[in-house]
Amino acid sequence: MPLMPAADIDLNEPLVRRLLTEQFPDLAGLPLRLAANGWDNAIFRLGSNLAVRLPRREAAAHLIEHEQRWLPQLTRGLAMLTPTPVRCGTASSFFPWPWSVTPWIQGTTAAAQPLSARRAWAAELARFVDGLQQPAPGDAPFNPVRGVPLNTRDEHVRRRLAGGLVPRAREVDRLWSTLAALPPWEGPALWLHGDLHPANLVTQGGMLAAVIDFGDLTAGDPATDLAAAWLVFDAEGRRLFMEHLNARRDVATGTWQRARGWALVMATALLAHSDDNPAFRQLGLDVLSQVLDG
Repeated sequence: MPLMPAADIDLNEPLVRRLLTEQFPDLAGLPLRLAANGWDNAIFRLGSNLAVRLPRREAAAHLIEHEQRWLPQLTRGLAMLTPTPVRCGTASSFFPWPWSVTPWIQGTTAAAQPLSARRAWAAELARFVDGLQQPAPGDAPFNPVRGVPLNTRDEHVRRRLAGGLVPRAREVDRLWSTLAALPPWEGPALWLHGDLHPANLVTQGGMLAAVIDFGDLTAGDPATDLAAAWLVFDAEGRRLFMEHLNARRDVATGTWQRARGWALVMATALLAHSDDNPAFRQLGLDVLSQVLDG
């Protein structure tokens, strides 16, 4: 059964405080505690307004580098809080990878908010996506599973469907066959967040306040991020999101169809790889329902 990958290094408070003492001594005396531990990174809260974000395995280390290099310029001018690094830590004799100090973003993830309540900020998310999705330079980070032609995910989706963990597999297979056959994106590579699902959106007072976790930052087919229409919203919220984005730029019907395909890719991944994470499995079930029935 798929489980969270093991950490390559035990990330604990003494290690993080030692890094701070070595590289940012002015921050080393602030209160520190573990706040979150995900597949790729651990987050420690630092004082009341800061966080320390460290890769817990080598495979995730380059994601921190991407955030350090690109987020300051990408998020400038966007009307949304983001975990843009305020200090960029480097490898040490006792920690081999880059790490960051970022703002601490207070709030609740949208995953804890009912689908119907998310409609209230569909326009705000559309505005963020439109602002981020600008043409990217040739040296933008490459991500082999985001922003690429949709049909390159065919083998992975079909393997998940054969694994027995994805409900309604025959329906999914039929729909996926149609969507994967769509013509690929032929426009310029646009900047992408790469992982716009509810657990990476933070709300305050019921409204969208922040977009977090840019570890999958890349460039390519905008449909990858437009999958948020199905990943985040119910049918009415999706209509509002699409309507507001279409009002800002002309999104082709084919792009929205590929976005539905990307939502299906992500739903099958959540369902096939979240045996140890009930919340992510439930998210996969919710997205699958939106894609098939919404």
